[in-house]
Amino acid sequence: MDVRRRTRTLLAGLAAAAVLAGSAGAASAADATPGAKPAGDGAHALCQRAPKIDHRIDRALKRLDAGKARRGSLARLQQRVDNAKKAGHTEIATFLQGRLDHREALKKTLEQRQKDLAGVKTWCEKNDGGKAAE
Repeated sequence: MDVRRRTRTLLAGLAAAAVLAGSAGAASAADATPGAKPAGDGAHALCQRAPKIDHRIDRALKRLDAGKARRGSLARLQQRVDNAKKAGHTEIATFLQGRLDHREALKKTLEQRQKDLAGVKTWCEKNDGGKAAE
């Protein structure tokens, strides 16, 4: 009897959650009309966060460029790929090579973002931290 009560309570709760989720989804869909425009471009907030973003990018690039002793570096992962190939573990080498390719692409992306962020910082300095844009 106790198990049946718990099951009914659980099912009733799931049904109520589904009804609420459906009405919330409809409400959010109604708010996102195709013609609605954002109030601003978020320039002021981006100008405020630029130093933190720059620090995070620098930290990630520093890790990627570190030597074989640093976890997360390209050199360490390349050494692991080489070790797997020497040991004849082709599946492991293939998996690790995929990760290495991804990290190399990530490095290029981070370097591009760093350049773009430098332009944002320059813009922010010229435009009073983006306060006028809001």
